[in-house]
Amino acid sequence: MTKWAKILDSIPDKESKEVVIHDFFIKPLIEELGFGKYECSPQFATGDSTEKVDFAARKNTGDDIFFHSQNNPYLVVEVKARATKTGNRINLSEGTPQHRQVVAQIRRYLRAPNCQTAQWGIITNATHIQLFRKHGGVVHPVTTSVLIKENNINQTISYIKQLIQNTPKALTVCVYNNKGGVGKTTTVINLAAVLRLKNKKILLVDFDSQGDLTKSLKIKENNLFNCLIDKKVELRSTITPYFVKDKKKKNVHIFDVIPSDKRMEEYTDTGNAARIENKSSRLRDLLNVFINDYDYIFIDCPTQWLFFSQSGVYASDAVLIPTRHNDLNSLHNAARVIKNFIPEINKQRREKNEKDGGTIALPIFFNGETPSDSQIETTNKEIQKIIDESKSEFDLAPYYWPKFGKGNENKSIFKVLKYAEIAGATFEGIPAVYRNIKVKDYYEQLAKEYFL
Repeated sequence: MTKWAKILDSIPDKESKEVVIHDFFIKPLIEELGFGKYECSPQFATGDSTEKVDFAARKNTGDDIFFHSQNNPYLVVEVKARATKTGNRINLSEGTPQHRQVVAQIRRYLRAPNCQTAQWGIITNATHIQLFRKHGGVVHPVTTSVLIKENNINQTISYIKQLIQNTPKALTVCVYNNKGGVGKTTTVINLAAVLRLKNKKILLVDFDSQGDLTKSLKIKENNLFNCLIDKKVELRSTITPYFVKDKKKKNVHIFDVIPSDKRMEEYTDTGNAARIENKSSRLRDLLNVFINDYDYIFIDCPTQWLFFSQSGVYASDAVLIPTRHNDLNSLHNAARVIKNFIPEINKQRREKNEKDGGTIALPIFFNGETPSDSQIETTNKEIQKIIDESKSEFDLAPYYWPKFGKGNENKSIFKVLKYAEIAGATFEGIPAVYRNIKVKDYYEQLAKEYFL
C-alpha cells in the first residue's frame, strides 16, 4: 500500500471534523507539494474582513520565513470535512451547491488584500480535490474536481505539484458573444493596447476568416490556414509584430498578431472543418507553445457558433462577453454563451483530457452608447427575466450582476462608452486608446476590472 493509500485509509469515511482532514491529509499534502514546516501557516488572515483561509504557503527566501512574516502567500488551501455534524456528506463534485459555495470562497480568498501574490488555490475534503489558478484578477480552474481514489491519488497530487512549480505565464482570453455588432474586435485591440501600457506582453489571434482585426490594424494576412491543415508549419512563423510611431516618429512595438487568412473561409462549412486534425482543439494545441512567451493571448473570432468560434472558446482559459444595454439579443445571447456553449466546449475538453479544468465565463460588460437611468432600469428588468428563466438549471446572476448578492442590491454592470475616436482610429490602423485620453481611461478601467 502506498503512502497516500494509507493516508486515505486512515481517515474515517464520514469524518465530520475538519481538524482530522487537516492533520491526516492537508499537512502531508502541503509537504508533498514542496513546502516545509515553516513555509506554511494555518488560519491565514486574508485581510478581507475577519475571513481566514485554512492554510497558506510560500517558499522561504533568505531571512523571510513565511510562518513568521505571514507575507506574500503563493498557495492557499480551503479545507472542508467529509460530512456535516449531522452526518450528511459534503459533496464537492462539480455542479453541486456545496461545490459552488466553496469555489466562491476560494475565489474570494485569492482576491483578498493579503493574498494578492497568491497564484494558486486548492479546495479539498480528502474526497475531492481541485486546483485553481489566479492570473491577475481572473481565477479559473486548471483541474476538474477530482474524486480521490487509491488508484489515482499519486498521479493527481503529482500533477498538481507539477502545475504549481511550473506556473504558465499566459492567460488566454476569447472575446465572444453570439451576436454581432457588440464591439468584439474593438475590445480586443484596445484592451491589448492598454495592457501594453502596463508592460504586459500580448499576442492577438485573428481567428475570423473575415479578418476584421487584421484589417483594423492594417497588417497583411499570413499563412494561418496552412498551420491548421499541416502539422509541419509552425504557428510562430505567422506572427506579425505590430508597431505604432511615438512622438519622435520612431516605431514602438506594441503587441504581436497572428493575422487572419481568407483561405480559412473554406472551413466555415462544418463538413470541411471536420477534416482538420483534432477539430476544435487544434487552435489550443497550436497556442500551447506560447504560454510562457506572453502575459495575455486574446482571440478574436466570428459571431456564428461554428468551427472558428468554437475553437476560440476551446483554446481559452476565460471568455469575455461584450453586450449592449439597448440590444436585447446581445443580452440573451450572452446567456446562451454562458449556459450552453461554454459547457459544451468544457465537455469536449474533458473528454480529451480529464485533468483539464475547462474555460470560464467572465461577467458581461456594456459596450456602446451612454445609457440613461431609465434605460438601465429597463435593461435590468430584462436581465432579471433572463436570470429567472434559467434559475432552475443555472445561476446567471453572477455573470450579469457580479456585485449583487445577499444583503447587497448592487446591480451595476461595467461600461465602456462609445466615442467617435474609436471608429476614426480604425481608419488609421491605430488603437483608439492611443488617440484619446477618455477612451484610454475606459479601457484601463476595463483592464483593471477584469484582468489586473
